[in-house]
Amino acid sequence: MPALRNPPQEAVELIKSFEGIPDGDPRTVNIDPYLDPVGIWTIGWGHAIVDRGTFLRGAANRARVQALYPGGITRAQAETLLVADLLPRCASVLNLCRQPLSDGAFGALLAFVFNVGAANFAASTLLRKLNAGDMQGAADQFLVWNKARANGVLVVLRGLTRRRQAERAMFLGQDWRREAAAVVSRGASRRGAPEPAAEWLLPLPVPEPPDDQAVEGVARPTKARAAVKVAAKAVTKPKPKPKPKPAGAAAVKPRGRTTIPKARPPKPPAKRPARPAKR
Repeated sequence: MPALRNPPQEAVELIKSFEGIPDGDPRTVNIDPYLDPVGIWTIGWGHAIVDRGTFLRGAANRARVQALYPGGITRAQAETLLVADLLPRCASVLNLCRQPLSDGAFGALLAFVFNVGAANFAASTLLRKLNAGDMQGAADQFLVWNKARANGVLVVLRGLTRRRQAERAMFLGQDWRREAAAVVSRGASRRGAPEPAAEWLLPLPVPEPPDDQAVEGVARPTKARAAVKVAAKAVTKPKPKPKPKPAGAAAVKPRGRTTIPKARPPKPPAKRPARPAKR
């Protein structure tokens, strides 16, 4: 097992700049818990609140959350929680990567895994190219993960595009802050329409189970879905409607024949005329 590395401070700053630190109650001095987009109580920079081994979800657990954090937390405490959350991700990156990593490359991968998850990273083309020694190809794969599902439709999000550009720049040893700012500048003329609200600000996970018609970051119709679509196009020919009967006509069903008709009886023999009587 490789030796554990601490999260590089630049990676921590990158994560903080994109994650944000919502405050569940701005009226107080400290930072208070809030419900994330999937209904999990969270505090600080994306730290999910766990009690007795389970995530606390929904408004029904508000009292339990307030009991755990009665006065909220400071920004320093929020950063301590963030670094603690990054330590298992550090171990995941080191276990999956077979190439030596600079601090920049390691920090970029750490920020990437914090956003998309270790399972998606393990199944990604990015990791495959990295372990094959194709550093430039691996860097370009960061840009694939910039989509999220909004209102049931996959869309490219500017926030994820900026984040992937920044992570790619850090991976290559470049200035990630300047690259993120450059993306904003290049997209300033196209920012008239608001960005759609995503159901969950994560790129589409790698499809499970894997499908030969799936592309990383973009879901194509699977074979099962294609079969459903073909079946939906097949429209059966409707049966002709019976002609309406004239008003007042009684619907009489003809009786079925129940007996076999007999043969006609033979004709009686013709009688001879009687002879006239003798006088």
